[in-house]
Amino acid sequence: MRRVFFAAVLTAVAASLLAAASLGELFGKVKEQVKAGSWAEALATMEVLDVEAAKPGNEKAQEQLAGPLAFYRGVCDANLDNAGKAQADFEEFLGLQPNASIDDKTYSKKAVAAFAAAQKSIASAGPSIARAYKEFKAPAAPSEPVTAAWGDGPVVWLMTDSEKSGWAKLTTDEERAAFVKKFWLDRDSEDDHSFRTTFDERVAFADANLTQDDKVKKRGSMTDRGMVFILLGPPTYGGRRPIKSGEDANENSGMSSGNATSDTIAMHRMTSNSASTSSQVAALADRQNAPSTKAPESAMNFTEVWHYRKELLPKGVSYLQVDATFITKKGYGVEILQRDPDILTTLSASKKKPE
Repeated sequence: MRRVFFAAVLTAVAASLLAAASLGELFGKVKEQVKAGSWAEALATMEVLDVEAAKPGNEKAQEQLAGPLAFYRGVCDANLDNAGKAQADFEEFLGLQPNASIDDKTYSKKAVAAFAAAQKSIASAGPSIARAYKEFKAPAAPSEPVTAAWGDGPVVWLMTDSEKSGWAKLTTDEERAAFVKKFWLDRDSEDDHSFRTTFDERVAFADANLTQDDKVKKRGSMTDRGMVFILLGPPTYGGRRPIKSGEDANENSGMSSGNATSDTIAMHRMTSNSASTSSQVAALADRQNAPSTKAPESAMNFTEVWHYRKELLPKGVSYLQVDATFITKKGYGVEILQRDPDILTTLSASKKKPE
């Protein structure tokens, strides 16, 4: 219900702000709405501002706006009783301005509490998954060997239905080798193997860091988290929260980015294919539990959410943010992706062959 309400607010705000002459006017509107306590409206205006700031030529302004917008999102989310999201917002802000503080006379107790939780989380959290991936050294030759089992490996996340059907009909090593060669040429070129290289690196990282518990010993790239990581890459930020006794994990309340606990993770905002913001991305100090930490056994019930903001989404996806929600619950499974329409649409779009 909250998502539907917010979408309606965003549509209305976007329509009214399209005529705004500058990013400065939009930012001024955000400040006015925050001061007036119009939390949902302010969040919607910030989404419009994000879209405008991401346009070519606005790289400098986008970098300057990142910190203030993260702070104001934290204030709005806290006052909308989304403590976990507010904490993640403030962790993003503190990654850009580590020594910043919050005025407890100006902002509400909810905002101050979320800010304090963010400071505590940053002090105790491990390295972010995005930073760990950036520093990850993939094996020299990480590609899957071409055997009869190739089509059942992590490449299955990319294969179209027709490709799966075609692969199943092959009977010889020569046929399989020719299929694999064509499969990658359809996605890369003779001179550019970047798509395959990225895929292989993500598979290697997932295998090394996203495995499940020791009893299952499931290959990281074949888990739900591995699938999402391979197709979408590191999320913008994420969170984990325990599922309380009696709580229905399938309710929207179980799908949040977490609450104000030390388990809440904030991953740094990433931008795609933008050299001008790479230093900003590298500097962000948003945190996640050490990526080598294996998923807890299913006896530990929790919800984990990976948030992908628009700049990380595949071309053609119109959402401003997509959440990948994983549930671990006794009798249900370990880190099972919730097949919500928006994440399914996004994953499907990510499988399309590059243009």
